[in-house]
Amino acid sequence: MKLLKYVKEYKYSASLGFIFKIFEAALELCVPVVMASVIDKGIGHHNTNYILKCGLVLIGLALCGYLFALVCQWYASKTSQSVGTALRKDMYHQINQYDDAALDRLTAPSLVTRLINDVVQIQLAVALTIRLTSRAPFLMIGSLFMAFMISGSLSMIFVVGAIILAVSMLSITVLSMPYFARIQKLLDKIALIARENLKGVRVIRAFSNQEYETNRFHQETKNQKDEQVKVGKIQAMLNPFTYLIVNFAIIIIIYASGFQINVGTLTQGEVIALVNYMNSILQALIVFANVLSTYNKATASYERIFEVLETKSQVQDEGIYETMVLQDKMIEFDDVSFGYTNKDVLHHLNFTIKKGETVGIIGGTGAGKSTLVSLIGRNYDVTSGQIKIAGRRIQDYKLATLRKHISYVLQNTALISGTIKENLCMSLPYQEGVVNQALEVSQAKEFVSLLPQGLESPVVQGGKNFSGGQRQRLTIARALVKQGDILVLDDCSSALDYATDAALQKQLQQLKDVTKIVISQRTSSLKRCDRIMVLYHGEIVGFDSHDQLLKDCVVYKEIYESQNSKDGDYHG
Repeated sequence: MKLLKYVKEYKYSASLGFIFKIFEAALELCVPVVMASVIDKGIGHHNTNYILKCGLVLIGLALCGYLFALVCQWYASKTSQSVGTALRKDMYHQINQYDDAALDRLTAPSLVTRLINDVVQIQLAVALTIRLTSRAPFLMIGSLFMAFMISGSLSMIFVVGAIILAVSMLSITVLSMPYFARIQKLLDKIALIARENLKGVRVIRAFSNQEYETNRFHQETKNQKDEQVKVGKIQAMLNPFTYLIVNFAIIIIIYASGFQINVGTLTQGEVIALVNYMNSILQALIVFANVLSTYNKATASYERIFEVLETKSQVQDEGIYETMVLQDKMIEFDDVSFGYTNKDVLHHLNFTIKKGETVGIIGGTGAGKSTLVSLIGRNYDVTSGQIKIAGRRIQDYKLATLRKHISYVLQNTALISGTIKENLCMSLPYQEGVVNQALEVSQAKEFVSLLPQGLESPVVQGGKNFSGGQRQRLTIARALVKQGDILVLDDCSSALDYATDAALQKQLQQLKDVTKIVISQRTSSLKRCDRIMVLYHGEIVGFDSHDQLLKDCVVYKEIYESQNSKDGDYHG
């Protein structure tokens, strides 16, 4: 079992918890024997002193059992929490190694549910294994043994009852198992809807769509509740079945023992002891039934957790080069094709980008612009063909080396909670000159300098305390602070006004040693580029200067004219 790897690290605390629980159960098995002695020797002979002595023994057994239970509880909590922490640590580390394909498949809401809810189920299962799984079997076996010591013939009633109970519990457990896997998947859906709604709450309000989203959330929670109710009804049969069988066995024991008392082969105290042992078995089985229910949930969570831990990225860090020697031919695409699971996106791309060159990429929605630049940093691996940077295949570089030389500014502005300085300096330690230059080039210096705390100004989750244009300028500044040799700007000026965008493009032209790839839907943002690549359904239909494309490329000309039509708004 894969989970044992984590439990083994805390085997001493787990073993001590297990041992102390066995000690507590052993003391509990002594109680019926003492009670039988009280009845037969104390009450039967009106011996008050003996009754008091036995009473003190019972109190001592209770106190020792309580102390053993406390120690067990402490070790069980320590072990379960440690295992949960180790699982989360390894899961989070593994998730951070994923390429984009793995993240696309498992999805962020599902990963969050697995990191939190599923790990809690495992923690609970580990704690119950130490606290109860050791105790329940020991009590059942011990009670059967003690019952045989008192009366072998009557103990057969215990055996038959235990077999019937075991079959009933196993049947109910098997029926319950499929439901728990479905319940965890439904929790993923609920998490997805909640995340979408909270992230897009302004859009939902703008379109007065609250009722629809509320109903959608209600439907998924209802589906999850219905599954919980179904499995609850199945598991609700456990306790009635258990009580019915055990109480029926007790009736038979009392009835059969009456004959043995009459002939003198059994005492009244021993009958009470047998009934107590039967009740001990009952309580142990009830506990065991609840543990099995927890195990059912934990099994579904176990599979989901280890799916995260065992999912491997298609992009493997097998490169050998830890340095990059810059060359005139900075980026080369040689017959590159790429497709997602159910869709081909890029087809046989061939082009070269020189060092220091500024290349624009334009095309319709779904043309493959963002996919193309994601291949450069090996967020995905190509389906066919090869990509070279500085004369070497990108697979030959260590991933850290490759990505060290590439600065990305993505479509979705992702700022981390903290301060502006912490966001800007994610890749390199703070250097005043570098940061100031980055803020100036990105057109962020003016608004940052007006903030009361300047670079120490707080950034809330997602940067929601800044406007869209401010967030975009900060992410551009962050990429510039990294000082990568390749700068990729993926439609990151869409929220900027035209004057700010023009100033940004002008400043970027001053970065002569940096190879720049600029994706934009605006032809006005790409006019200053050395060359512009026009993508159409994953194919290059034009790759030249702005003026030349207006002459030779029909697709580019249509885009340009649509944005500069006299019948519409002027965008140039």
